[in-house]
Amino acid sequence: MILNYIWIGLFLLAFLSAIIQALFFQNYEVFSAVVDKIFEMAKTGFEISIMLTGIMAFWLGLMRIGEKAGLINVVNKAVGPFFRKLFPEIPENHPVLTPILLNFSANMLGLDNAATPLGLKAMEGLQSINPQKDTASNAQIMFLVLNTSGLTILPVSILAYRLEMGAANPADVFIPILLTTFLSTLAGLIAVSIYQKINLFHPTILAYLGGVSAFILGLLYYFSLLSPEELSTYSRIFSNAIILTIITLFVAFGWRKKVNVYEAFIEGAKESFGIAVAIIPYLVAMLVAIGAFRASGAMDFVIDQLSLAFEMIGVNADFLPALPTALMKPLSGSGARGLMVEAMSNYGPDSFVGRLTSVMQGSTETTLYVVALYFGAVNIRKTRYAITCGLIADFVGIIAAIFIAYLFFHQV
Repeated sequence: MILNYIWIGLFLLAFLSAIIQALFFQNYEVFSAVVDKIFEMAKTGFEISIMLTGIMAFWLGLMRIGEKAGLINVVNKAVGPFFRKLFPEIPENHPVLTPILLNFSANMLGLDNAATPLGLKAMEGLQSINPQKDTASNAQIMFLVLNTSGLTILPVSILAYRLEMGAANPADVFIPILLTTFLSTLAGLIAVSIYQKINLFHPTILAYLGGVSAFILGLLYYFSLLSPEELSTYSRIFSNAIILTIITLFVAFGWRKKVNVYEAFIEGAKESFGIAVAIIPYLVAMLVAIGAFRASGAMDFVIDQLSLAFEMIGVNADFLPALPTALMKPLSGSGARGLMVEAMSNYGPDSFVGRLTSVMQGSTETTLYVVALYFGAVNIRKTRYAITCGLIADFVGIIAAIFIAYLFFHQV
């Protein structure tokens, strides 16, 4: 229901903004700008869905090898106790545990191309045990919110953008992003746990969360010992080495278990086209609404009003030029990425704004895009509190990004 209201609201606000600009500012071109953007985003939504087919075919093929080889037993031994507390609806040793874990791992490594098909496969598996097929289950909501909160250990794509924009030290945002995304993920986990009455103080959950926290602190300490050049290089090498190792392990494990890995791969890959086609209407619907909202000038109006409000109360507003990226992030990943690049271009990649937008971009995933993509793939229409919890994680991520950026970079 909330997605319905958001979709309607984006269009109505876009139309109202266009009318105001035409009547009071004689900007009659706004109508063609909005319509052009709607058609452009409709095409983009279709292209994204089709382009996903190839990478989905690859990862779904690997997943089928893992299923036939019994890889789920290995996964269950590693994370089963923790997942059973967070996802009590999932039966023990269910195959969905593997894509869930791999999706989280790919997100941590900043590997978007790998994370998306794994996430779609996980959502499909969760849908198979969902008793109400048009309504998001507790397990699906927990998975989606942890996905959108986007715990990222190695923000490879952001480091690459900063390097391309000429940053003196592209990796100087690494630790702030790690801290910010950890806080946003923790906020998402707490929000969903409150709704689902999950006891986060259970010894099993505390042990795993403590282990993850210790691991992140260990990474922070290790990477703090590296030079900026070494950090940037190791990040890229580590991410690609991990993903290649995972691919090889799937194939080797299947071969060891005497699975016909080629036939299993083909069998799994065949599922990709059906999933890609299924998500087209949901993706197009969300992207055209977001595109209209941006092109109408409504987003600019929101930013201007926030700027005035902060100026009136005398708050240090050095972060305001970065707000478009923060506000766009829950709506459009590509839009937020474009605004981040724009901010680095206008203010410089080593400016406070340039660094802050980089931290904001790495703090969370794109909530509404992920909701439309993942729930659309399995025809979920009633999202319950998924968007609310996802936006809570986004909000915490934005606030954390601002405070942490001030701590690390202000007046540097």
